[in-house]
Amino acid sequence: MAKRRKKTKKRRAAGGLTKQTYSCSAALQEIVGSKKLTRPQIVKKLWIYIKAHKRQDPKKRRMIVPDKKLAAVLGSRPIDMLKIAGCLNKHIKK
Repeated sequence: MAKRRKKTKKRRAAGGLTKQTYSCSAALQEIVGSKKLTRPQIVKKLWIYIKAHKRQDPKKRRMIVPDKKLAAVLGSRPIDMLKIAGCLNKHIKK
């Protein structure tokens, strides 16, 4: 009996969301601290800001309660965490 070889997968270069960098608006730059980032990096830094400044509602952790800086990006009303990505579209450009 002949032994079968396992097929090795070639490693692909990063692409899609992780490759393209976006220019951030001035309001978003105040939060993330950078002019150009990839979309996942923007979301990650936004969450770092939210957690550091305790912007989550203590009872409903899904709700984000904006402060003055976040209000410029997300709006002044509390917002569900899954809707943050939609609000970012206005503040990033290719």
